[in-house]
Amino acid sequence: MKTRTTVLYDVPGPHARRRNILYTLLFVVGLALVVWWVVASLADKNQLDWAKWAPFFTDSRVWTTYLLPALQNTVIAAALAMVIALPLGALLGIARLSDHAWVRSAAGTVVEFFRAIPVLILMLFANAAYSEFTDVSPENRPLYAVVTGLVLYNASVLAEVVRAGILALPAGQTDAAKAIGMRKGQTMTYVLLPQSVTAMLPALVSQLVVIVKDTALGGAMLGFSELLASVRPMSANYGANTIASFTVVAVVFVILNLLLTTFAAWLEGRLRRGRKSTGAVVGAEAVEELAVPGEHPPTGGGERP
Repeated sequence: MKTRTTVLYDVPGPHARRRNILYTLLFVVGLALVVWWVVASLADKNQLDWAKWAPFFTDSRVWTTYLLPALQNTVIAAALAMVIALPLGALLGIARLSDHAWVRSAAGTVVEFFRAIPVLILMLFANAAYSEFTDVSPENRPLYAVVTGLVLYNASVLAEVVRAGILALPAGQTDAAKAIGMRKGQTMTYVLLPQSVTAMLPALVSQLVVIVKDTALGGAMLGFSELLASVRPMSANYGANTIASFTVVAVVFVILNLLLTTFAAWLEGRLRRGRKSTGAVVGAEAVEELAVPGEHPPTGGGERP
């Protein structure tokens, strides 16, 4: 029998379809067995008893004393790291595209150095530096150390994202900007960066999600009171409900990151719709403002009748 084909792959025949169905059933059965084993193990250890889950639904003190303050600290640390890392990463990424060798070398050294060091080590070094050389109080030192480590690492990663996004644009964009007399800084600000943001957005959002999750490293090693660090006191005060506490914290992390990705998806759609709209006509006055000082775009021989 002749096999039908498409551009990308051969259409499965009757035997291939039966094999695919069989593999799917085997996978579903295997997954169901694993889920059953996990649930049975938790039930044997009394981790599914309602008494261990009830405080999250019946006792508001779990939220007001542990979860909400920890969530606030997580959001503050992540927000500060994002606000600082985004512009710093963009600056380093643009610097790596500079025409000046010393600027490229300096930016490249910074990016490669901090990108190669694990975030946790950066946080530990920052905590030791704040303790040794500053007057930051011990209560605020974990927050400073977490934000510093997140900024140094993620700014380096974001710099590579920005650089790759700009280099992915067609060379004709730069040529067109030069043709109307734009300087390099104007080309980057008005032409390259606005167009590359849409392409970079998925990678940027992924890195922002990493920032939110990496705040947990500060709780593990520096005593920073973030979401994951709230599990231990909750479990100690509510009957060793470790599994329930971890599950609730994981759900909070999922919701937090889902909100971030949903906002990013909305923003990306809005940017894409804006790019599909009718382009504005640049008038002669705007071109003269963007032109190199002392140079003027060519004009017609006289006024139109």
